[in-house]
Amino acid sequence: MDLENIDTGKWLELGLDYGVKIIGAILIWIIGSWIIKKLLKASGKLMDKAGYEKSLQSFLTNLIGWVLKILLIITLLGTLGVPTTSFAAIIAAAGLAIGLALQGSLGNFAGGVLIMIFKPFKVGELIEAQGEIGVVKEIEIFTTKLTGLSNKEIIIPNGTLSNGNIVNYSTEGTRRVDLVFGVSYDSDIKQTKDVLMNVLTSHPKVIQTPAPTVNVMELADSSVNFAVRPWCKVEDYWTVFFDVTENTKIALDAAGIEIPFPHQVEIHKQA
Repeated sequence: MDLENIDTGKWLELGLDYGVKIIGAILIWIIGSWIIKKLLKASGKLMDKAGYEKSLQSFLTNLIGWVLKILLIITLLGTLGVPTTSFAAIIAAAGLAIGLALQGSLGNFAGGVLIMIFKPFKVGELIEAQGEIGVVKEIEIFTTKLTGLSNKEIIIPNGTLSNGNIVNYSTEGTRRVDLVFGVSYDSDIKQTKDVLMNVLTSHPKVIQTPAPTVNVMELADSSVNFAVRPWCKVEDYWTVFFDVTENTKIALDAAGIEIPFPHQVEIHKQA
C-alpha cells in the first residue's frame, strides 16, 4: 500500500513538473510569436523610412523572421528540459556546411544587399560596370539586369558588381560628348573654330550650360586636330554624337575647309 502511494506521488510530481513546463512552453510560444510579429512590423516600417528596395525588404524580413523563430524554438526546447548545447552545435555545423557550399551565391547576396543599401545606381539609370554599358532594368538579390545599347539583356552577378568600378552616367543628368576632328594645315584656325562652334550651338539638343567648347588639341602628322566637346542630356548622347559628326562634315565642306585623308604614293622604277 505504501509502494502504491509512493509511485502515485512520483507520477503526480512528474505530471506537475512536465505540465508546468508544457504550459510555460506554450506561453513562451504565444508571447514569443507576438513579439516576433511586432518586431517584423517595426523593422518593415524602419526599412520603408530608410528607402530600402521592396525586394530587399522582403528578403530581410523573411531572414529576420526565420532567425527569431529558430531562437524561439531553441528557447522552447530549453524550457522543456531538452539540452540545447548540442542542438545549437548541429545548427552551427549545418550553417557552416551550407555557407561553404553556397559561397559564391552568398557573395552575390551580400553584394546585392550592399547595392540596395548604398544605392550606387537605381533602376532606369545608365551605368558602365564589368566592361558592360546599359540601362539598369532590375536589381535582384543575386544579380542586376541591364538593357544594353543594342537592346540586349545583360546579367551581372552582384558580388563582382559591388566589388568593381561603377560609372553612373545618369547621376548628374548631363553628359559630355568627346569628339575629335582634323583639318588640313592650310585651314584657318579661327574660321575652323567658328564653323565647329556654329555646328554645336545650332543643334537643339546641345545644352549651353555647361557651354560647348572647341579647342586645338593636337598638331598631328597630317592634320590639325580639334577637340569638340558639346554637352547634352544623358538620353540625348547618341543623337548628339551622330548628328554633330554628320553636320560637321557638311559644314566643313560648305566652308571649303579640307579634311585630310591618307594618301598613297606609288614609285615606279624604270628598267
